[in-house]
Amino acid sequence: MSDQNHTDPPSDFALRVRALETLLSERGLVDPAALDELIDIAEARIGPRTGAKIVARAWADPDYKRRLLENAQEVTEELVDITGANVIVLENTPDVHNVIVCTLCSCYPFRLLGMSPGWYKSYAYRSRVVREPRKVLAEFGLTVPTSTEVRVWDSNAELRYLVLPMRPEGTEGMAETDLEKLVTRNSMIGTGRPLTPGEAEAT
Repeated sequence: MSDQNHTDPPSDFALRVRALETLLSERGLVDPAALDELIDIAEARIGPRTGAKIVARAWADPDYKRRLLENAQEVTEELVDITGANVIVLENTPDVHNVIVCTLCSCYPFRLLGMSPGWYKSYAYRSRVVREPRKVLAEFGLTVPTSTEVRVWDSNAELRYLVLPMRPEGTEGMAETDLEKLVTRNSMIGTGRPLTPGEAEAT
């Protein structure tokens, strides 16, 4: 599964946005490179970092983790306004692996994770992850042990999910700011795992 694995044509809205971007670029009113930079900031730097802060705090603070799992809506709003959608945090354990999807459209906790990736909105992901989750996860490079139950959670307009991934081994004593760097967007969707300290240093 990859960002290029689309089966749906662009929506009317997406086509209009592209047409407007092309027109503004041709008239010299928008710098395409600057626009790409802003999109990258929204997709990869700002959005997922909010979720990463929440995950790192939960890893480091047992009381915070308890409160987060009991009332994620209240706890997440300490960091970001997510008015309009209830949020539930799903904890991954050696026994259970959680993954989120929106089978009807593309409901997604964007205030916590930034803009949703293209594959999350694709029909291929939305239809297949429910029917064959282990196979889809394997395509992301994530092999879940057969002894671990895979649970697929369907988001909607009123309810969003955030996966709390398992804390990587070898991170005892790490500061929260360093733990944040290990948290990936896909690990909070359930299609990936956090980085190890060594992997984070290599990036």
